[in-house]
Amino acid sequence: MRAPCDAAFLERLSAMLPPGRLRAAAPGELEEPRGRWHGQAGAVAVPHCTDEVATIVRACADARVGIVPLGGGTGLVGGQVMPEGAPPLVLSLSAMRAIRSVHPRENLLIAEAGAILADVQAAAATEGRLFPLALASEGSARIGGLLATNAGGVNVLRYGNARDLCLGLEAVLPDGAVWNGLRRLRKDNTGYDLRNLLIGSEGTLGVITAACLRLYPRPVRRGAALMVVRGPDAALDLLTLAQASIGEGISAFELMSGMGLRFLAETMPQVRQPFAVPPAWMVLVDLGLSEAGPAPEVMLEDLFAAALEAGLVEDGVIAQSEGQRAEFWAVRESIPEANRLVGAVTSHDVSVPLGAVAAFIVQATEALALIDNFRINCFGHLGDGNLHFNVFPQSGRDRAAHASQRDAVSRCVHDLVHAMEGSVSAEHGIGRLKVDDLERYGDPAKLEAMRAIKAALDPVGIMNPGAVLRG
Repeated sequence: MRAPCDAAFLERLSAMLPPGRLRAAAPGELEEPRGRWHGQAGAVAVPHCTDEVATIVRACADARVGIVPLGGGTGLVGGQVMPEGAPPLVLSLSAMRAIRSVHPRENLLIAEAGAILADVQAAAATEGRLFPLALASEGSARIGGLLATNAGGVNVLRYGNARDLCLGLEAVLPDGAVWNGLRRLRKDNTGYDLRNLLIGSEGTLGVITAACLRLYPRPVRRGAALMVVRGPDAALDLLTLAQASIGEGISAFELMSGMGLRFLAETMPQVRQPFAVPPAWMVLVDLGLSEAGPAPEVMLEDLFAAALEAGLVEDGVIAQSEGQRAEFWAVRESIPEANRLVGAVTSHDVSVPLGAVAAFIVQATEALALIDNFRINCFGHLGDGNLHFNVFPQSGRDRAAHASQRDAVSRCVHDLVHAMEGSVSAEHGIGRLKVDDLERYGDPAKLEAMRAIKAALDPVGIMNPGAVLRG
């Protein structure tokens, strides 16, 4: 039984820390972006160093007080808020945001967990390097949370998830012990891989306090094109064609539907759209190239010509400047905000095998039509099979009118994903939103192993109680 973070506990904890490390929750710290959960907290702890994190965790372990780690608060599955149970201590990493060191010759950077992603990108750029993790919330998302959720973003096709961009970690384990795994090594086979165990664990196995991150050479030349495709199946064939002709120069390959463009026109008319009439489907192809070889515009022109001859594309626009490339990306990155303004009945972050993407979109749309007359906005990272399949009411109706259908809609989508051997959580994690889904669709042997790991490392159950695993 966990104890509450009450006044008596806070008095004892305060005596162990420098002044000013404990405070009441600030506006927004007990909410998640979609407003589905409102958390609680006896207080918010704001440590300034790893030793202070260890002191806090040891005190909580001794008193059996739950801890909810907090990064930038941008997670979309409720992992950063705890709405029920004994009030926990929220542990904010916001004061631990230093870039400890940059090693350009080694292509790595060491940052504290509270460092904002945009600041890490800027620190890498100062040394002529690229930290390629890129997502819409990069101005507020923090490194610790991004690793704790194994964030994806738009460049997974080329550079991988957050997991693939991390060489080592420093973390405080549930008993307050500090694991110093920040060694700058690319090969280290000395036992179990604690780094990959903590990455994606969403704060349930420990608190990440710093990370050794991979850097890459900065692309010297960039290019982008929006190409109208005949459908998702043609988009996949276009990706295959692009990989054959351009290879690793493809940084991102994003699928967008006409519904997303119509939502933009409806809610964010200031975003300049590339086509007078929104096409049913289009892709954003983004290139990052070295100095050698043809110009990006030439490579994209050749790709479009080959795709047109193959019957894959119908129209397209190739960026003629970095400004125009930025406009293309503004369209893609504004779609989630337009979705929020329209108001979804349900949102789904799923992945299926690449060869099943087109069939999934067709079958999911048909299955949902049997429930009600919805609008579907499907978009995502086609190169890694990750789709954001979001369901909306018809124009003029409010999502509240469909509240009674929400569970049936999600169950319909997730059942189909599972039948196609996909994942009901591609890049956002489990948090509290998808605990039931993990139990329903997860492999039984994997779930038992996860519970055994949780019990071994966190026997008291203080680390982010109720996230990922029921508890």
